[in-house]
Amino acid sequence: MSVGLAEMRALAGRLYAAAVTAADPALAVRRHFERHPDPGVAGHSTLIAVGKAAPAMLAEAREHVRGPVTALAVTHEGNETTVPGARVLTASHPVPSESGLQAGREILALLDAAGAADRVLALISGGGSALIPAPRAPLTLADKQAVNRLLLASGLDITAMNLVRQQLSELKGGGFLRHAAPAPVTGLILSDVIGNELGAVASGPTSPPLGTRQDALALLTRHGLLEQLPAAVRTLLETPETAAPLPAAENHLIGSNEQSLQAMRDAVAAGWTARIVSDRLVGDVADAAAEIVRAAREAPADRPTALIFGGETTVTLRGTGKGGRNQELALRVAEAMRDWSGDWTFLSGGTDGRDGPTDAAGGLVDGGTMARIAAAGQDVQALLANNDSHAALAAAGDLLLTGATGTNVADVQVMLLN
Repeated sequence: MSVGLAEMRALAGRLYAAAVTAADPALAVRRHFERHPDPGVAGHSTLIAVGKAAPAMLAEAREHVRGPVTALAVTHEGNETTVPGARVLTASHPVPSESGLQAGREILALLDAAGAADRVLALISGGGSALIPAPRAPLTLADKQAVNRLLLASGLDITAMNLVRQQLSELKGGGFLRHAAPAPVTGLILSDVIGNELGAVASGPTSPPLGTRQDALALLTRHGLLEQLPAAVRTLLETPETAAPLPAAENHLIGSNEQSLQAMRDAVAAGWTARIVSDRLVGDVADAAAEIVRAAREAPADRPTALIFGGETTVTLRGTGKGGRNQELALRVAEAMRDWSGDWTFLSGGTDGRDGPTDAAGGLVDGGTMARIAAAGQDVQALLANNDSHAALAAAGDLLLTGATGTNVADVQVMLLN
């Protein structure tokens, strides 16, 4: 079966859309309440939604929770919306801001007001970690911002970053449980973390910490980051912990990257062979690109093939350019595939519609990408060295531009070979 390049690019876009649809936060919440109808509560229900999918999750939950309710959502700037019967606040991501600090204070006040006859329903999705900074005394917002910038540029994976963040926050690493006690807490979690470690999603506000201060110190020392921390942060991490036992929570995983990959596989057009190669595409983007190209070289050459991947790679910043892990991954794949003899198309995108501090969700490249970049007078090697994948893909017309999707289950990739 012969398939044109335009058709392959369109198919890649449809598969990405299928992944996003499968992670629809309202449907995920609805499915949960269909399985677990709300029993009601003697007192008051406090609904707190945090993350990129917060408004949609909260709107759906409001349809199912009975009795008197207070409802608050905190989501990222650019996702401004309204939810009937609730307040919606926005804050910056991925570096926390003053607006996020105020949102964190509002959440703390709601949690601290809960009593034994009340209950807290936490609706958690990816991106929540940066949205609600609540620095542990004596840390300041500036301290948290400095730590976040350092971690984002370090190349550490999301679990390692959240291990550190949890030690510095009143809300992360089970903070909802500590502050809401004695009220019971239920968490509905849309996971953007590969492997679905609940303590790593939004830094685990309803889950036990991923480790201790000593663990965070060891991690930072091992990666040569400790001396780059603000002095107040180092002092806090070096202070022995005296934490009380953490109250229990009832957590439910309601959506994940794996579900989106399965939806992509099911949406592949008739006549194509499709398989999920990996749902653990992690680590440095250069290594991930090599893994994808290796899978392409090993794929059958006698029929159209869709190779599907999911995960969350990392970029170690060495330059001053603009981009994100999906854009750089797409550009590196295009570079490695430049001598491929057949037609191919590759898409890498964040299911949230955002990739780094840019307007793009990722990249959609093909066998002509490198030539288009060169024709625009750009040097791919220089742009990669400067972490400027956005400029390279913009020159080729290969940015994946979707706008905010309202959900987040990490990243998805598809390689189409014909």
